[in-house]
Amino acid sequence: MRSRTRILAVLITAAVTLAIGTLPAVAQAPAKVARLGYLTSDSASVDLPRRNALKQGLRDLGYVEGQNLLVEYRAAGDFSKLPGLMAELIRLKVDVVFAFTTPAVLAAKKATSDLPVVFGAHAPVELGVVASLARPGGNLTGLTLTAGPSVYGKYTELLNEVTPGLNRFAVLSNPANPATDVQLREMKLVASALHVTLLPFEVKDLGELDTIFAAMKKARADALIVLADAGFLSQRGRIAELAIKSRLPSIFGIHEHVDAGGLMGYAANRLDIFRRAATYIDKILKGAKPADLPIEQPTAFELVINLKTAKALGLTIPPTLLLRANRVIE
Repeated sequence: MRSRTRILAVLITAAVTLAIGTLPAVAQAPAKVARLGYLTSDSASVDLPRRNALKQGLRDLGYVEGQNLLVEYRAAGDFSKLPGLMAELIRLKVDVVFAFTTPAVLAAKKATSDLPVVFGAHAPVELGVVASLARPGGNLTGLTLTAGPSVYGKYTELLNEVTPGLNRFAVLSNPANPATDVQLREMKLVASALHVTLLPFEVKDLGELDTIFAAMKKARADALIVLADAGFLSQRGRIAELAIKSRLPSIFGIHEHVDAGGLMGYAANRLDIFRRAATYIDKILKGAKPADLPIEQPTAFELVINLKTAKALGLTIPPTLLLRANRVIE
């Protein structure tokens, strides 16, 4: 009798459990929606793959846009719009801002001293954005895009592997970009140590590119180095075309230039930078202070080579260099 009673009790418990499981779920209180501001000086079309990389990094950490994450995207396209776009993000009361490119970071720093900002930029210490890499202080932290002067030495080394004996390197720069002075200063140190000549060419108006390339030819430039800049990125096809027309082997600090016809690119993987930035955003949303989060430097640089462009220039890329390339465009 007792056995039958126990069996009956078990059956009743199982039935009740099953019934409860089939009832509609009780609505849960929605999780707090995180509000992220996103600021860049790049155009929206160029920025899209990077934006998606950041979103993937955030998704891996449990943030889904449209569910527990709201992102306010602001892509300037030129530097002059950055202060106004940053002011919009502050008015929208975002929880944290992700700022990409040095001009965007400087606009964010000037606009606020308390809203947390995660960045990806060149020379944050040299430009006074943070106190140091280990102890940034203030309300900004994030990732640098370069790891010191040695990167620029690599530019001349790689170009000489393709065309030995190069000595006169034209350098295309934008004087309106705050990072330019730091980059040129570091390049001059490297050039002096390597006993090569730098020929700086400033681009104050992108409409002057034809004239500037004609000046490079007149100056007897052997090769071309193009510093990372949003304006140059917007004209990447034209710059690649002019470099080929001028018979200049070229190297760039942004890989998208190579996809557009540049010869080589040597830089940190920007998609990886964006994915890694998600961890900073997550920590800040969970209560960490930017001042306590050390700034990361790139740990690996990637080499991209465009064989179509090499052929157009009549160049043969050494097999040893091709083996070291992370990506080859054929």
